[in-house]
Amino acid sequence: MATATARRRVKNNPRAATAILSAVGYVLVLGTFAGLLPIYPELSRATTDLFSHAIAAVNTVALTALLLGWRWIRREEVRKHRAAMLTAFGLILLFLVLYLVKIGGGGEKSIDATGLVYYAYLIMLAIHIVLSAVSVPVVIHAVVLGLTHTPAELRETAHARVGRIAAAAWGLSLALGIVTYLMLNHIYGVEEYLAALAPVVWRR
Repeated sequence: MATATARRRVKNNPRAATAILSAVGYVLVLGTFAGLLPIYPELSRATTDLFSHAIAAVNTVALTALLLGWRWIRREEVRKHRAAMLTAFGLILLFLVLYLVKIGGGGEKSIDATGLVYYAYLIMLAIHIVLSAVSVPVVIHAVVLGLTHTPAELRETAHARVGRIAAAAWGLSLALGIVTYLMLNHIYGVEEYLAALAPVVWRR
């Protein structure tokens, strides 16, 4: 009964639910960056790299699910679309956990590149970060509407319009995140990465 009542409240106030959930996400991220949440274990460089690989894998699968969801809704395959988008959203929540632990544990590194490559990397990283921040409320709003309305009811909401914006911003953010990961970990500074990983390999 309580669950049905809560769902009805969210259904009747999707913008309020979106605002609250978005605020929680922003507080967690900003609090972690500012060092105001001393709840994370300190990470070694090798562990930081492993987190980076896990995050990239999660983002790659999330981007794949997002693209499939976009394709299926264009074919009006609603159930597949719903499953794909909820999978992508679940993976982004997993990404958030991994990312916060990585950042909170001091897992930051800079790219070993100069000149045009360095500035191109910074531009892509900046766009990735801005889109990640901007897409939070639109993604959450699309998900809230999708979870609280039937397919027939969704036609009377802003779900389709918000969903297109969310998919575009979210998809580009994920793609740029994967590109910057590859540049940072597998194209530039590879020697440094291998040196950091060596102690882990030898302990095994």
